[in-house]
Amino acid sequence: MMTDICIIGFLTLIGLLFFAIEVFLIPGIGLAGIAAGGSLLYAIYHAFQALGTGGGWLTLAVTAAGIIGLTIAFLRSKTVDRLSLKTSIDYRPDPLKDTGLKVGDTGTALTRLTLIGNADFAGRRVEVKSDSGFIDEQTPVRICRIDGNTVFVRPANE
Repeated sequence: MMTDICIIGFLTLIGLLFFAIEVFLIPGIGLAGIAAGGSLLYAIYHAFQALGTGGGWLTLAVTAAGIIGLTIAFLRSKTVDRLSLKTSIDYRPDPLKDTGLKVGDTGTALTRLTLIGNADFAGRRVEVKSDSGFIDEQTPVRICRIDGNTVFVRPANE
């Protein structure tokens, strides 16, 4: 009986150690997670087999308390804060930067502008939006307005 208690205690401790490694050091379903699950489940199974129902339920309660306690201890410690990413991305793309486009510039539709397409302005390919319906490709276009990063065009003959 004492041997069974030592085996159950050892398996539970090893299982909790592998649980901590899996959850907090190398997350994902890996070898440590499988070892943790197997160790903890076998410890509970062995407790029910060797010690009876009372010992099994006690082992299950100790295992659950250990998992909850480890999780709370790691979350309260500064370990999680040191491992977490604290930078934020504040990049905003500006596709019109350095193009020098202004209202009244003329170019050529490179694609059919079915509301949105591409046009060429002095050798620069720019995504544009039609302000007056569909415009066929290779049609001369003129910039009628620029709203933020959106260039609105009309056929040049309008």
